[in-house]
Amino acid sequence: MVTRKIVPTELQSYYDDWHMSPGLVCGDFLFLTGMTGVRSDGSISNDPEEQIRDAFKKIEWVLQKAGTDFSHLVEMTTYHVGLREHVELFRSIRAEFVSEPYPAWTAIEVSGFITEGAIVEIRVIARRA
Repeated sequence: MVTRKIVPTELQSYYDDWHMSPGLVCGDFLFLTGMTGVRSDGSISNDPEEQIRDAFKKIEWVLQKAGTDFSHLVEMTTYHVGLREHVELFRSIRAEFVSEPYPAWTAIEVSGFITEGAIVEIRVIARRA
């Protein structure tokens, strides 16, 4: 089976510096690397809403580069520092992006991420358009 990397310009450092593909097409599916709210310049907002939106924006870049969108998500796994503190905010922002049929979703509490101050990482799998 042929695989194809998906690397939006804004996420080229993922590929170059970390040696990972932001997205990887394999067969009928697109697998995305987990996305946090860390911005392309390495900064991260202290505002949970901005962080969550920044993570969804990065997912959108990969989906668009692959020629698909949020309506093709089949699975979402989210990792949270302080899950109970921001889960309702996360749910409301998530509802702006996902649509029926809703993807499967698992939310997991973790103790931290590589970038200090990050509160969420989102990993998705999408079917190809």
